[in-house]
Amino acid sequence: MNLDKIHSVYFVGIGGIGMSALARWFKHNGKAVSGYDKTKTSLTDQLVSEGLSIDFEDTVDTIDNSIRLSADGVLVVYTPAIPSNHLGLNWFRDNGYEVLKRSEVLGVITENMTSVAVAGTHGKTTTSSMIVHLLKTAGIDCTGFLGGIATNYGTNMVLNDKPNSIAVIEADEFDRSFLTLHPDVAVVTAADADHLDIYGHKDALKDSFREFIKQVKSNGHLFIKNELSKELVGDTILSHTGYSLKEGGVRSENIRIQDSTFIFDYRNGSRDIDGIQLNVPGYHNVENMLVAIAVCRSLGADDESIKKGVRSYRGVKRRFEYKIKSKDLTFIDDYAHHPVEIDSLLRSVRDLYPNQKITAVFQPHLFTRTRDFAQEFSTSLSLADEVILLDIYPAREMPIEGVTSEMLLDGISAHKKVKASKENLIDQISEWKPEVLLTIGAGDIDKLVEPIKNALS
Repeated sequence: MNLDKIHSVYFVGIGGIGMSALARWFKHNGKAVSGYDKTKTSLTDQLVSEGLSIDFEDTVDTIDNSIRLSADGVLVVYTPAIPSNHLGLNWFRDNGYEVLKRSEVLGVITENMTSVAVAGTHGKTTTSSMIVHLLKTAGIDCTGFLGGIATNYGTNMVLNDKPNSIAVIEADEFDRSFLTLHPDVAVVTAADADHLDIYGHKDALKDSFREFIKQVKSNGHLFIKNELSKELVGDTILSHTGYSLKEGGVRSENIRIQDSTFIFDYRNGSRDIDGIQLNVPGYHNVENMLVAIAVCRSLGADDESIKKGVRSYRGVKRRFEYKIKSKDLTFIDDYAHHPVEIDSLLRSVRDLYPNQKITAVFQPHLFTRTRDFAQEFSTSLSLADEVILLDIYPAREMPIEGVTSEMLLDGISAHKKVKASKENLIDQISEWKPEVLLTIGAGDIDKLVEPIKNALS
């Protein structure tokens, strides 16, 4: 596909976080951009305000005439979340249009750029945004295709200043999308069992990560969580570095907490950096920042710029995002939707607020994930003092008989635990008088965050 010959791009599912980033890139690079999404959201409203045309009905009649009249010079991009019976998508396929998945388009865009691909079952959005911010702070031009809204930039698409900038890509393992990429630098943050509705078994997921690693360019470099190095890299001759909080070629020392800020020393055996200040809390965020620093150093960022970039990094929306931070109440919103992520989140919050009561509101995401990790969810949620469960957010799935959020309750050992509806959630929270409150989940729990904040304020 020759991007120079494309004049119009139509996105089927334009409101998705990854799709909207691509849409913004094409608009920035002079293409006419339009698309479809099922529902209006704050993100689609923002895209419209930026000059993109969006339809919300699945009908061919609403597609712009300039696109319907001829397939020449038109690219259609879709997300795998779109159902197979979608009228618009099938019309494009039946009428000779170039139709590609989002991941395939990312591969085409970045094939002639120096690319950094960040993969992992969790941590990839935060790590990608960290790399982008450290590069920008160091004056190194880059493009960032992110899976979340970077707070420093207010967008999921950090735009380049020059055509041949470094591309930082969040490489998604869902439906093996990351196998369309051939990066110069790759990061693997985690490979915990997930997406078993797609992969069937955790071994198949790990095989997919092994294939991703094989696609790193022969003269490239891999940064990988230290505990995964032997298992996933194997005997390959690919240059690689392991990292973790405590061991590996890149690690931290002397982690301490001061006024909700994590301070640590960076160690890589040759060039160390002392007294790095990270204002986005969490041990997992320290670990993410370690590899972000290592990547940016390999791309030419100097140590003073790195320290400055870490200190000014403000995180990603819905990743350990403070909504209220007062003497009487701390309210944190987080996207965590896997037991490992919830465990890491709650352990960090416990260390930050050791003498306060922690109340967690959790909305499970997907029936299959709830079924596959029910005991693990219960164990991780037991780190809170009080737990409120909401109904499962189905996303792309149909209900599974016997799989409900209530199935987690018996295994939760928290002092208080209850199932609540969205309608009575605020009353339940108010009744328990939280000291540290967390809303957790990847579904539509984010729509409840502002009402909760307003009620508690």
